[in-house]
Amino acid sequence: MVLENVFTKESIIIGLESTEKDELFEEMVEAIHSLHPNFDRAEVLSALEEREAQMSTGIMHSVAVPHAFASSINGTIGAIGISKNGIDYDSLDGSPVHVVFMLLAGNGQTEKHIQILKSLALLIQKNGFVDKLVSCQSQSEAYNLIVQTEEAV
Repeated sequence: MVLENVFTKESIIIGLESTEKDELFEEMVEAIHSLHPNFDRAEVLSALEEREAQMSTGIMHSVAVPHAFASSINGTIGAIGISKNGIDYDSLDGSPVHVVFMLLAGNGQTEKHIQILKSLALLIQKNGFVDKLVSCQSQSEAYNLIVQTEEAV
C-alpha cells in the first residue's frame, strides 16, 4: 500500500472551490500546508508552476496529477481534490479536470516519487474508478475507495 502513506483521509478535499488551475494550486497547497505546516508555500507554488510550464499534468479525461520537488518538503506529501463542476486546467485532452492528485516531494525523493506516480497511474486506469471517486460524498468514502481499489490492483 503506497498511496495511503501519502494521501490521508484528512488530505482529501471534497468540493474544490477553484475553477482555474492557478486557484487550484493555491487551494490545494493551502490544504496540504494546514496538515504539514513546515514547508515554504511560495517555494512549492513556484515549483508546481515551473513543472506545469514544461507540460500539462492534466493527463487523462478528468484527472490531473500536479507534482513537484521542493527543498522545504520533508519526505513525500500530497492531497486529493475532487470537483463536481470541473476545473479549467489546460489538460492534454482539453477536458475539464474533476480529480486532482497533488504530490509534493523533498529533494532526494525521486525513487519514492516515481513509485507513487506509478501506483496512481494503475489506480486511475481502473475502469470506473474516477467516476466513483467524483461521486464520493465524504472524505471517508473517498479514502476507503482509494484504499480498496489500490488493494485490488
